[in-house]
Amino acid sequence: MRISLQRTGGFAGISKKAIVDTANLSSEETQQLSHLLEAVNFFNLPTIINTPSNQADRFQYTLTVEENNQQHTVKVSEAALPGNLKQIIEWINARGN
Repeated sequence: MRISLQRTGGFAGISKKAIVDTANLSSEETQQLSHLLEAVNFFNLPTIINTPSNQADRFQYTLTVEENNQQHTVKVSEAALPGNLKQIIEWINARGN
């Protein structure tokens, strides 16, 4: 499984990218990640999750998961970020390169 996370926007407009490949993780970390993705039902999330109004200086996240010939991308604004998706983003940021 390969996951890429890109953060754009914010006050300075600096982009940040993190990539996690389970081939480089321990089996425990791979299980943690799989559990987080299953808990949020990632492959069934809408491709765009936004707030009703545009909020300046907020981060935008683009999260792409590739697994077993399946790929899904979710774009979400910081203000609309569900807690369980936030956990995935924090997990990836802690381990991604």
